[in-house]
Amino acid sequence: MVTSLKRVLVKRPDAGFAVEDYEKWHYTGPLDLGEAQREHDAFTGIMREEGIEVIYHPEHQPNHADSIFTYDPAIITDEGAIVFQMGKRLRRGEDIPMERRLKELEIPIHYRIHGEATVEGGDTLWLDEDTIAIGQGFRTNREGLLQMREALEPSGIKVVPVDLPYFYGPDACLHLMSLISYADHDLAVIYSPLFPVPFWKLLRERDVDMIDVSKDDFNKMGTNVLALGPRKVMMLDCTPDVQKKLEDAGCEVITYKGVEISLKTEGGPTCLTRPILRG
Repeated sequence: MVTSLKRVLVKRPDAGFAVEDYEKWHYTGPLDLGEAQREHDAFTGIMREEGIEVIYHPEHQPNHADSIFTYDPAIITDEGAIVFQMGKRLRRGEDIPMERRLKELEIPIHYRIHGEATVEGGDTLWLDEDTIAIGQGFRTNREGLLQMREALEPSGIKVVPVDLPYFYGPDACLHLMSLISYADHDLAVIYSPLFPVPFWKLLRERDVDMIDVSKDDFNKMGTNVLALGPRKVMMLDCTPDVQKKLEDAGCEVITYKGVEISLKTEGGPTCLTRPILRG
């Protein structure tokens, strides 16, 4: 989650993003496509300035407003990609164009979540190169967990389930990564009121220091931090208290404006990116 980011896949907002029925998508207000594109261009510009190769996922998906969140339909492993089936019904079908794009990039498909199983990328959190936590909530089900074990355990990767709280229910977006982001191998940002106690204890056993955010900052996605490298992170520009805590912990923090692409749509910098290669 934190080694140097080298190559990333993103999707620039297009007409499929600017839906009129924003409440159906659980967005907080009408979307301005032009402003969303400007925000996204500035967001990707930051990564380019940091020497990261930015690759686009250009296929138009008119019925998938959430497809700008490229983190969710697949994950990349040393064996190749694992392509997911989405738990959110409105996002079903995003996996097909994602699989096409990964094949265009000559990334082998290692495994495909199938049958009644659902997994979303936001519920996948690498604890180290050999351990991945899988959130168990409304987006990733038990069968999805079992298939992730089938896909990963032969490669020696341990899969750790993490039960998630009900929060606002099945229509809202609560992934495991809504509650935690890594800024370094031993530093994470969390929201403790919703944090599962067994998982908190596991992180303490692994000597991970945790920066706790306030309720107000959690609602502004203060827990959604994208590591560009160890203690070098990108985050939204609206949580200065979290930014200061990260800087006090020795992090370099780069902020971006994301009213349209993040705050209105429940998707921060990690959601907007599918890391293809970290070095």
